[in-house]
Amino acid sequence: MSPAAPASSVKLDGGDAEIEKWIVPDLTVKDLLSVIPAHCWERSTIRSASYVVWDFALLALFLKATLYAEPYLTPAYIDLPYPVLYSVARFSLWSVYGFCAGLVATGLWVIAHECGHGAFSKSRTINHVVGWILHSGLGVPYHSWRITHAKHHAHTAHLTQDQVFVPKTRSQHPAGLPAFDATREDLDGTPSKVQKAVQEELWEALHDTPLVASFWCAMQLLVGWPMYLITNASGQRNYPKGVNHFVPKEPLFSPAQFGQILISDLGVFIWLGAIISWAYLRGASEMIRIYLVPYLWVNHWLVLITFLQHTDPLLPHYRASSFTFPRGALSTLDRTLLGGDGIIGKITGWIGATTTHGISETHVAHHVASKIPHYHAWDASDALRARLASAGYNFEGRPGTWGEVFRVWNACKFVEDEGEVVFYKDARGIAQRTAVFSDHAVSDSGIELQ
Repeated sequence: MSPAAPASSVKLDGGDAEIEKWIVPDLTVKDLLSVIPAHCWERSTIRSASYVVWDFALLALFLKATLYAEPYLTPAYIDLPYPVLYSVARFSLWSVYGFCAGLVATGLWVIAHECGHGAFSKSRTINHVVGWILHSGLGVPYHSWRITHAKHHAHTAHLTQDQVFVPKTRSQHPAGLPAFDATREDLDGTPSKVQKAVQEELWEALHDTPLVASFWCAMQLLVGWPMYLITNASGQRNYPKGVNHFVPKEPLFSPAQFGQILISDLGVFIWLGAIISWAYLRGASEMIRIYLVPYLWVNHWLVLITFLQHTDPLLPHYRASSFTFPRGALSTLDRTLLGGDGIIGKITGWIGATTTHGISETHVAHHVASKIPHYHAWDASDALRARLASAGYNFEGRPGTWGEVFRVWNACKFVEDEGEVVFYKDARGIAQRTAVFSDHAVSDSGIELQ
C-alpha cells in the first residue's frame, strides 16, 4: 500500500520517468475534528492509571521470570558441550529481558508523553505529577521536553518552526552540495530532468555504502534521543548552535517557564543520583542488566518510532507561506511497529502496538487531536481515516522496522531551498513526489484548534 495521498503519477516532461503529483490538502481543523466520536475525548484518571499499573506489573513479571530462570543455566541443571555456552545462555536470557522490558518501558514513556498533552487526566496537576515522575524515571526533563514538543505539534513539518526531524536543505547540508542549477535539473527532482552529471555529483557527496548507512542508522537509534536533548541534534536550525533542554534561559523557553525547567532538571538529577547509587551499592552489573539495557532500548524505540512517523520521501514539508495546522498535522504517517506480512508479522505487529500503546499506529490522529488518550485513539483513527479516504488521502506507511529505517535514511537526504512545499530528494537528487495546489485552496491558520 502506498502511504499518504492519492493523486495519480503523471509524466511531467514527456520522458520515460514519472513523478507523482500530490494535491496539497485544503482540509480545515473543523473537517478533521468533527468526525472524531465524542467518547474519544473522555479522559479517565483511573483508566489511564491502570495502564501504568499494568506496565509495571509486566516489568516485574519479566524480571522475576529472568531471575528465576538464571540459576538453572548451570551444569547442575543443563548439560552443555562447552563451558562458555553457559555464559552465552545467561547473556541471551538477559538480552531477551532487556528487549522485552524496553518495549514495555517505552509504553510508560508514551503514557508520560500523554501527560504532557493533558491526555492522562482532566486534572492538570495529576497530569504534571505523573508525567514528571515517569519521565524523570527515564531520564527525560518532563516540562522542558513537553514545551518544545507542544511547539512541534503546532508546527509539524514547518521548515523554520518545527522542532525535530527538520530536513537539511541543499545549502545547509554538511556534505557541501553543488548549488541548484535550473539548466541541469528541476526543483521537483523529476528523474528525467536531473542530468546524469548532476546525479553523479550528488551521489559522490551523499551516497553511503550499506555498512556506513547501517552505522549511522544504529548511532541515531542509540544516541539520537539524548543528543537531541543535549545538543538539539536534528532539531530546528534557527536556534543557536548547541541549544539544549536543560538551561532555563535557552531560546527554547520563555522567561515564565524558568521554574518548570528547573523542576525538570531536578527530576533528571534525582534519576542520575539513583542509578549511580544503585551501581555503587548493588554493583554496576546489576544496574546495567536490570535498568540500563532496557533504558537504552527505550531510547532506541523512541527514535525509531518518531523518525519513521515524520520522515519519508512521500511526506511534504512546508514553508511559512503555505503552512496551516491541518497540513502540518497530516504530514506524518501511521505505521505498524514491528509489523509485517504473514502470521509472524501480524503477531510482532500486535506486540509492538500493544506494548507501546499504539503510539505508532495512531499517530496521525494524535497530531490532529493530542488530548485524546491512547485507549480512544484507535476509534479516533478509524473515523479520521474514513474522512481522509473520502478526500482521497491515505496516511498509512510501511511497517516500522529496522529495515524501514535503513530505506528511509537512504531515500531522504535533503530538500531544496526554494519552493513552498518540498519533498525529500535522495542521493541522486531524485524525488518521488511534487506538490500541486487545488484551484479552491483556502488558507487556514489553525487558530480554531484553540
